[in-house]
Amino acid sequence: MDTRRIPHPPRRVPVLGDILGVSPRTPVQDSVRIARELGSPLFVRKIFGKEIVFACGAGPAADLSDEKRFAKHVGLGIEALRALGGDGLFTAYTHEPNWQAAHDILAPAFTQSAMRTYHPVMRDMAHRLLGHWDAADRPVDVAADMTKLTLETIARTGFGYDFGSFERTEPHPFVTAMTGALRHAQQQTVRLPGLGNLLARGADRRNAERLAHLTEVIDDVIRARRDAGEERTDDLLGLMLHTGHPETGRPLDEVNIRNQVITFLVAGHETTSGALSFALYYLARHPEVLARARAEADAVWGPPGELPPDPSFEQIPKLRYVRRVLDEALRLWPTAPAYGRQAREDTVLDGTYPMRRGHWALVLLPALHRDPDIWGPDPEAFDPDRFAPAAVRARPAHTYKPFGTGARACIGRQFALHEAVLVLALLVHRYDMAADPAYDLKVTELLTMKPEGFALEVRRRKAP
Repeated sequence: MDTRRIPHPPRRVPVLGDILGVSPRTPVQDSVRIARELGSPLFVRKIFGKEIVFACGAGPAADLSDEKRFAKHVGLGIEALRALGGDGLFTAYTHEPNWQAAHDILAPAFTQSAMRTYHPVMRDMAHRLLGHWDAADRPVDVAADMTKLTLETIARTGFGYDFGSFERTEPHPFVTAMTGALRHAQQQTVRLPGLGNLLARGADRRNAERLAHLTEVIDDVIRARRDAGEERTDDLLGLMLHTGHPETGRPLDEVNIRNQVITFLVAGHETTSGALSFALYYLARHPEVLARARAEADAVWGPPGELPPDPSFEQIPKLRYVRRVLDEALRLWPTAPAYGRQAREDTVLDGTYPMRRGHWALVLLPALHRDPDIWGPDPEAFDPDRFAPAAVRARPAHTYKPFGTGARACIGRQFALHEAVLVLALLVHRYDMAADPAYDLKVTELLTMKPEGFALEVRRRKAP
């Protein structure tokens, strides 16, 4: 793609590129700051000779969402994750046959009837979190507890497996290895060519050990199901083990099943835990929003009692304001913060910039979600009413994309939203929450995003 007319950061350094004032630990936040400073719907960064075009305005974002002209691009950190997820749904190249085969086989696992099946497990896992917080005698580590919750939820609903997260005082080794693998994948995106590979040999060796551990855990999950002799097809693992493609009848191969399991375990809990953590951060900072969310939960379940409510599947869609809180948290901090799109054929982006077939750009969601032309003069303000029905209808299409776009958008979107709304509503219904007023939001980037060092003091609400 000819980038000569596309704005770029000032003070570009020969050979090294746009590296001044940025950190390898915060590439997304640095790029969002650059987008704000340049004020352009497109900009380009050059890092060690590699050019990355970022889309952060409504025009180019809408173009890149056109499935006839663009498809998913697997590059940068996502490509680095192929060492972990192989041809799983998230990391597969679109042309790989296993992507479509797995998508078709697994689609029944994300229907409304499937969500009804998962709901009791989601509710039970949420109750385990409540029990954990009821017993807390000090401020709770929000991101750590949300990680425990969402890992157990996807492991139980998808694979019938129990990691025992709430019984542990330290993170499960799977979480530790996963975190290291995600950090390693992100660091590969800014690695100095040649010399950087030489200097990173030790890091690469340690990452290989992490990947071996993750593979061992996944093999244990699959082995436990096979040893049980069950042929159930009411969850993700059962569908993959005992169901063929609806047209060809071919099942997924063993390696791809492993890739899909690890994809769902990682992507199925890491992003949702971040979304819940950010939502709780903003609720603690905005008592008026917390009061409205709590009033809604009370209207659905009644005042708090000794035992938590037993939410039905049908009650979750009634929690509309809680859903807006979650949507607004995902606007400001989409936990999967970018996605790549590449041209299917020669085309023109945003009516101005020619793109050859195979050329690609990255939709930078935290910048798109903060574009004042879309979100008004104060896009940093936390305001769940941005997602009131009239406000949603008034916005241009393709300007809110926390789950990606097109055929390769997140297959588990409804699963994540149902779980997150259920959990968030139960928490505001049961607890008064207070954050340290001295805490300033610090965001950790590991390809996904979540608050770092955020704790809440929680106290059971008293019935009126």
